[in-house]
Amino acid sequence: MKIEILPRAIQDLELASDFYESQADSLGQRFMVSLLSDIDYFAKIAGVHSKQFGFHRKISKRFPFAIYYKMSGDAVRVYAVLDCRQNPSEVGNRLQQERDSG
Repeated sequence: MKIEILPRAIQDLELASDFYESQADSLGQRFMVSLLSDIDYFAKIAGVHSKQFGFHRKISKRFPFAIYYKMSGDAVRVYAVLDCRQNPSEVGNRLQQERDSG
């Protein structure tokens, strides 16, 4: 299964990694490794997660982040990686933008 992380989702990962790195040395790197591991696992289990806002949603194992993705044939596209602690309406607005642009 092919996994594609879209540019906006990469930006989400980088911003969160920078935040965690500012909190403690190497925490940003641990965040990135953890989230990318969660995403890599989609090759085996994509599509089993419940849908929210029209996207499958996988909650990270170690950090309070959700990975929003869609399946298309034999590919998984990651659209957003968002902090679960933010206002749900902001998450909905962001994902609406992703649906409208894609």
